[in-house]
Amino acid sequence: MNSAYILQQIGQYTVVEFRIASLMDPSQLQQIGDELYPLVDQQDKRLIVLDFEPVQYLSSQAIGIVLTLHKKLNAIGGKLILCGVGARLMELLRITRLDRLLTIKPTQKEVININTVK
Repeated sequence: MNSAYILQQIGQYTVVEFRIASLMDPSQLQQIGDELYPLVDQQDKRLIVLDFEPVQYLSSQAIGIVLTLHKKLNAIGGKLILCGVGARLMELLRITRLDRLLTIKPTQKEVININTVK
């Protein structure tokens, strides 16, 4: 298991809670991608939540992983939801215009409660 995040299943959601402030290390990110892509490709997970609560820094490689997950999920009618995005990361998402492409919610609780109540 990767110490950079905790993976859990909450109802229909597969939740990835990042545990580190910086997603910049290329070898660590390679491992994260290698572990997260199979959730969609092999396990057919369709609702993935990425919780960035403690994360302050994202490299372009980390953004690439998020975009690849987004594309994979879109292709099968799934959904990627980001939450816990702090001010610094939000600014990055705005600059790159990813805030228009990706679904971003304030907290994990809001994602899961909003959608499980429906």
